[in-house]
Amino acid sequence: MLVLSRRVGEQILIGDDIVVTILDSRGDGVRIGIDAPRSTRVNRAEVVEAVKVSNVAATTGDAAAEDDLIRLVALPPRTTAY
Repeated sequence: MLVLSRRVGEQILIGDDIVVTILDSRGDGVRIGIDAPRSTRVNRAEVVEAVKVSNVAATTGDAAAEDDLIRLVALPPRTTAY
């Protein structure tokens, strides 16, 4: 990992087409701006992790719901009288 010190207003270049600019520094937080091509995905790590956790939770349903679904599938088809 490359560790750099930058002041407000200074920039970091990544490759030929990504520019990271230090916008503000207050207390324990730093605001940065990222200029990148639209084809480059830029995501916060905590958001990506939250989506992963949510996707795993969605694929592991609770046992009661699974039992209800099995019972519904096992029911004979309804017939409609006209």
